[in-house]
Amino acid sequence: MALDRITVDPNRMRGLPCIRDTRVTVSAVLGQLAAGASVSDVLADYPYLERDDVLAALEYAATDAQERELQVATPA
Repeated sequence: MALDRITVDPNRMRGLPCIRDTRVTVSAVLGQLAAGASVSDVLADYPYLERDDVLAALEYAATDAQERELQVATPA
């Protein structure tokens, strides 16, 4: 598991999960990917991140989604 790359510090970014003690939040990375950015695009925006950091953000999100119920819209 790559979750050792994800850190949570209540004194950094309001305690949001971040990548390796940086100020880059998991949600920022996921937001870019959800908007259609590629891993290469994310790495270009954050050159101090590594490919494994982006994959760790995805793994964190997958694990988090399994741990609790999320509200989703139902088809009309």
